Amino acid sequence: MADTLPRIVLVGRPNVGKSTLFNRLIRSNRAITHDRPGITRDRMEGVVRRSGLPPFGIVDTGGITLDAHAAVVEGPEGIRGFERHILAQTEDALATAAAVAFVVDGRDGLLPLDEHLASHVRRKGLPTLCVVNKVDGAEREDEYLAEFHALGFPVLSVSAEHGHNINALAEALADLLPEAARNAAPPEPPALRLALLGRPNAGKSSLVNALAGAERMIVSAVAGTTRDSVDVRLTRDGQDYVFVDTAGVRRRTKITDSVERYSVNAAIKSGSKAHVTLLTLDATEGVSQQDKRLMDMLNTRKIPFMVLINKCDLVPRASLEQLKKNVAEALSFCPHVPLLTVSALKGAGLGKILPLARQIHEECSVRISTGQINRAMEAVLTRHQPPVVKRVRAKFFYLTQAETEPPTFVFFVSDAERVPESYVRYLERSLRQMFGIAHAPMRLHLRSSHKKGGGKSGGGKSGSGKDGAAKA
Repeated sequence: MADTLPRIVLVGRPNVGKSTLFNRLIRSNRAITHDRPGITRDRMEGVVRRSGLPPFGIVDTGGITLDAHAAVVEGPEGIRGFERHILAQTEDALATAAAVAFVVDGRDGLLPLDEHLASHVRRKGLPTLCVVNKVDGAEREDEYLAEFHALGFPVLSVSAEHGHNINALAEALADLLPEAARNAAPPEPPALRLALLGRPNAGKSSLVNALAGAERMIVSAVAGTTRDSVDVRLTRDGQDYVFVDTAGVRRRTKITDSVERYSVNAAIKSGSKAHVTLLTLDATEGVSQQDKRLMDMLNTRKIPFMVLINKCDLVPRASLEQLKKNVAEALSFCPHVPLLTVSALKGAGLGKILPLARQIHEECSVRISTGQINRAMEAVLTRHQPPVVKRVRAKFFYLTQAETEPPTFVFFVSDAERVPESYVRYLERSLRQMFGIAHAPMRLHLRSSHKKGGGKSGGGKSGSGKDGAAKA
């Protein structure tokens, strides 16, 4: 969400449907929703866009439990132990908010927790709309809404689950915005999306907080604290970044909880959609089979990524050097992937992350002209000819770049089956060296063609990658 957009914060006690409303308003299933209370812990940000309305930010927050003195009280099991953290996250969001959407449950009616929280919100002095959720139609609106007028806020009924009155809600929220924001909202600047992926408790949230310079994510020794994939925006040296903090990814066979299954799926999806993924390892745990599975998944899908060994301050130097060798060995099938040792706690190595991410992203967009690439490859083929396979040497006719993101190259050869994998790796190394593609993933395709310059494809070979591309 662009920092220039005005924000409206969704506030309410646990399980009133704030995350479902958030998803409806941004028209995307970003936030995990579940009947179990306390699913949302960290705040999540998105943008509401509707025809005829100015775009504005919307912030989903965790359920808050306060007593009559505005002191935190124990919440339901899902947030137990996190109540103060959730309140702090909401307070941070309210500090920069333009307005508040105070969400209540129409079926439950007005509860003391609602009244206590409403008093707390009222003291903020922000324009506030009371959103009575779980009202499925107009026929019972009067009955459901009556007691909520006592809070002193304008009232609107909706059903987040069934979509009732959502467009009216978007209009009512836009009306809460300052006049300047309603008349002209600036466009969002492009941002580089960086997703943190890794096993539970590897320190992903701590890294986000350290890079953002703020306690943006709840950090706890309890594995699985982060559930949603949460966007955190920051600007460094004129470049906008969006860090996507994700839930820890365990082996699927160990996942028995439905919420964790949703979290893991969201984490993998976020990693696949980011411009660059930061695969985070725990130096105190070493490189596990799950880490290796995630490396293989990212490489197979040709997702740009780097590996961060976090908590490097907690292991002896000799052990850290051995761990770096172990990780490099695990990355032997994709040696282009860079490796950094960092410490979220001490700040070690953090300054290298953003420049490296920018480099990887720029390399993914490299475009080389057909003439330039063929002149360069002629020298490569002359220096080291393809080996003779079954008494015949494959002839290379032509090379072209088919795509970017990632760079994808197509070789037209006399017989792709006669080009061994070792020679494909040589071609890849040569391409990387000649055109400065050090860390981005790369696809190489070999197509059999008996005509110089392409002709009809008579079958082909794409190396040994699982997705049909040579391993890069």
